[in-house]
Amino acid sequence: MPSAAPELLAELLPLLAYTLLAAVLTAGGLAAEYASLQHLGAGQTMSALWLAAIGAVLLYAGLYGIGYGKVLSRLLASSR
Repeated sequence: MPSAAPELLAELLPLLAYTLLAAVLTAGGLAAEYASLQHLGAGQTMSALWLAAIGAVLLYAGLYGIGYGKVLSRLLASSR
């Protein structure tokens, strides 16, 4: 049984890193979208649109690219 620990660690570390990266990107996307709404309310349309675009890219990368593409696919593959 002790020989299974390195294989488990080798599987778990990348999954943990991808999960952390997805969380950071998603949080950054949410922060950019919130800042976009604040700038829009202040009448700064160009800044608001720029932040909205950046937020959308970060949310896409965090939720779909890393979260769904890497983390969820690895979890589903390891459960089979």
